[in-house]
Amino acid sequence: MAQKEVTNNQQTESDARARREVAVFGAGCFWGVEEVFAKLPGVIATEVGYAGGTREKPTYEDVKTGTTGHAEAVRIEFDPATISYEALLKIFWESHDPTTPNRQGPDVGTQYRSVIFYEDATQKRLAEESKARREKSKTYPRSIVTEIVPMGEFWRAEEYHQKYFEKHGGSSCHI
Repeated sequence: MAQKEVTNNQQTESDARARREVAVFGAGCFWGVEEVFAKLPGVIATEVGYAGGTREKPTYEDVKTGTTGHAEAVRIEFDPATISYEALLKIFWESHDPTTPNRQGPDVGTQYRSVIFYEDATQKRLAEESKARREKSKTYPRSIVTEIVPMGEFWRAEEYHQKYFEKHGGSSCHI
């Protein structure tokens, strides 16, 4: 009986891994962005890091200069049976100001830009459609400047940045 339970547990874990998808967003200070997504039902894991730049293995010290091309970003692993990519896009739009180039609140620089990093053609299409709907709805007083670009390498940020508010208290940067 114990062997059958182990096999069933392994199958359940395998099924869960098969259902996982990834979304990567930049929307300003990654501490606050991670906090918004980490609490959602269907989000399996989040991690903060750097995406969209040219330097290999960038550090926070590198990225904060604004010279590496990286954005502070959040990698969201989610179960699409519980929360859809479209739902994550909706939260992305509502959690920051996508009309301010290279700025969110007091944070200024290319590392704080609004950006969607897509994993495949479906994510690209959904992101573009979502952006077009938002633009057409005139939700914002200015044009949306959010970039929609292919996901390259995602570099995990230093451990002290991971789950920052959970470890240190607080609940937002600018959001």
